[in-house]
Amino acid sequence: MNKQKKIDAVLESGVVAVLRGTQADKMVKIAQALLAGGVKALEITLDNPAALDIIKELSVELKDTEAIVGAGTVLDGETARAAILAGSEFVFCPTLNQEVIKVCNRYGKVVIPGVLTPTEMISAYEAGADLVKVFPAGVMGAKYIKSVKGPLSHIPIITTGGINLDNAGDFIKAGATAIGAGGSLIDKEAIAQENYQLLTKKAKEFVKIVQEARK
Repeated sequence: MNKQKKIDAVLESGVVAVLRGTQADKMVKIAQALLAGGVKALEITLDNPAALDIIKELSVELKDTEAIVGAGTVLDGETARAAILAGSEFVFCPTLNQEVIKVCNRYGKVVIPGVLTPTEMISAYEAGADLVKVFPAGVMGAKYIKSVKGPLSHIPIITTGGINLDNAGDFIKAGATAIGAGGSLIDKEAIAQENYQLLTKKAKEFVKIVQEARK
């Protein structure tokens, strides 16, 4: 899969599942449930001690599916390389880190640094970012995305942080290319009860809202 196809895979449903601190032994079933609901991009955050092992496992278990596995909360180039060697096809950062962008481009992986200001957006794009992540988007609101997309319409934005079923469509209508959903999608109680059907249901709801907003 070339880099453009990886970008297309991340963006197709318009929803990136942010898997933070989830139980490693249940991760394959969680991923399969999300995939059944149409969410194909799975971001495993590296603040989980088992994250690299999870990425390796998912990369193998979901190899013949439409899922694309990546890493999140990547803070430096060394960590980006470790995530890539573990099987990550995309890398999310909470901040703008030039070395992470350089490493990801070196290995042909999709890189999405975290930004907030227009200056950071331009700096990230000029440095070689494929997309940028506005975080925390929930604090800034959809109107902020609409405002920055005016002069920066050529820079694709993914919004994360505080995204839920009530505001996901607003961010897409404001100009976001996709949204990242964490706690509002990855229901911890459902996981504890192994109610994976609920995860599939929520995934379908997010995908439907995003797809309708895109129209």
